[in-house]
Amino acid sequence: MKTEQTPRHGGRKKLSVVVPVYFNEQSLPHLFEALLRIESSLLEKNVEMELIFVDDGSGDGSLKELLKIKERRQQTRVIKLTKNFGAAHASKTGYQFVTGDCFVPIAADLQDPPELIPAMVAKWLQGAKFVICKRIHRSDPAMSKVFAYVFYKLVRFFVIQDYPSRGYDLTLMDRALLPYVQNCSKNINPPLFVYWLGFQPEVILYERQKRPFGKSGYNFSKRVKLFLDSLLGFSVAPIRLISLIGFLVSLVSFGYGTLIVVNALRGKTLVLGFATIVTILSFLLGLIIVMLGVIGEYIWRIFDEINKRPESVIDEIY
Repeated sequence: MKTEQTPRHGGRKKLSVVVPVYFNEQSLPHLFEALLRIESSLLEKNVEMELIFVDDGSGDGSLKELLKIKERRQQTRVIKLTKNFGAAHASKTGYQFVTGDCFVPIAADLQDPPELIPAMVAKWLQGAKFVICKRIHRSDPAMSKVFAYVFYKLVRFFVIQDYPSRGYDLTLMDRALLPYVQNCSKNINPPLFVYWLGFQPEVILYERQKRPFGKSGYNFSKRVKLFLDSLLGFSVAPIRLISLIGFLVSLVSFGYGTLIVVNALRGKTLVLGFATIVTILSFLLGLIIVMLGVIGEYIWRIFDEINKRPESVIDEIY
């Protein structure tokens, strides 16, 4: 049963908006104006807004634009990281400074419209702890769409069957979820992790627009890393698949070996072709290398968790 949210700040509730920034010099002024309009509408609902921007090692004029925003709105917090650590780690850095009753991580590129925030807050005010904006269409390049289609198919098959078929990024979370997202693994897919927590999501449908400013830095290697983090971070299926393949190969090898021994005892030993032997050996060795690679990915994630390497390093706080 839903219950009305209780404010932590006297009679007024607070929404914290966390924005990771990476080469977003062009879009930041437009994002800020949109957030100011949203802030005015939220104040009418007795909800104040906290803005937290995290400069994730941008090499353009993003920090300069953020400092301009800081001048216009003094209570805005700007955090500068020493280098690029990735959007997920930048967002988690911003979560350290969240003081709101609920919080929204949002990209600075305006592909996910900030105008959805009031609708999300409305559902939160009605008692929802977890609100997601589910994409029904995405205006992305063809290859991005193909990757996304395959990726979410695999996620739904191996990890969470009811995960949104086109995924989601824009979400509002109650403060009750904050400790979980702050303490989650380094090598993890944050939206998938939050969904995995089990809070029943309230859903808002929208169409993801084409990026209006700049070019995405989300390249192929980052997509592959996201796929590996999503699959290896939540599913034991790859290890079990390795065990199954090993069992089947062993079974076939044992049967073939038995056949060779029986034929030898009967004096019917056949000399197999060189090409056949090389093909079989190459296939099995390649299979072993792939399996060792999968095991190595799991081991690396264990090592990365226990070596206490920081997820991000703060350079300045404005």
